[in-house]
Amino acid sequence: MRALLDTHTFLWWISDDQRLSEKARAIIADGNNELFFSAASGWEISIKTGLGRLEIPDNLERFIADQLSRNAIAALPIYLSHTLHTRTLPDHHRDPFDRILISQAILEKMPLLSADPQIARYSVEVVW
Repeated sequence: MRALLDTHTFLWWISDDQRLSEKARAIIADGNNELFFSAASGWEISIKTGLGRLEIPDNLERFIADQLSRNAIAALPIYLSHTLHTRTLPDHHRDPFDRILISQAILEKMPLLSADPQIARYSVEVVW
């Protein structure tokens, strides 16, 4: 299975947060699955860290790269097609980071591991 991690899913996984569902935890732990971390999630984490809404214990760039490597998660770039596809999405969710993740999941044909109930309103497979 190929799957895209929502930002909170990634953060909950690396911090062993109990809010991570058992299903999501099993998918991430299964070494046969291909997991992806969007550049949009990196951007979101960077902004939240800069605003003091999120604490990262190390140099952000090094920390994210280390966590991706340790957890066998591949970085997914943001392509022009991903950004342009957001225009076709209904306005259920106005968060630009989530809209990019939704577009990436749709265009890359993979489920999005997310606890956000708003995302399930889109024509994207959500696993939680």
